[in-house]
Amino acid sequence: MGNALNHYMKPDVVPGPDVVPSFDPMLGFETRKERVMIATKEEMESAKLPLEDRDYCAHKLIAYQSCRADKFPFVYQCAHEKHDYLTCEYEDYVLRMKEFERERRLLERQKRLNKAA
Repeated sequence: MGNALNHYMKPDVVPGPDVVPSFDPMLGFETRKERVMIATKEEMESAKLPLEDRDYCAHKLIAYQSCRADKFPFVYQCAHEKHDYLTCEYEDYVLRMKEFERERRLLERQKRLNKAA
């Protein structure tokens, strides 16, 4: 089912796009690493990254852009950096979708338990 349709049909169970997680991130996990930004704010500002690119993959984007600037006419030599950056973006997307699905399932579980009680 599409996310918009699901949000319309079950608004109390489907988290919105800008909702912070309401459950403990360690719920159901023994150990779980917290994600940290590798690129600092100063590095992102000096690289003139736009706000939409300042995510967990910013350090790889900075490396890719600096490689392109260093090897300009031969930007094909930066294929490895580009692949690293795009792989990081994809893995970040998958992780965000998993977190969304986890939040949705926990909301459904909480609703089901409240209804049974």
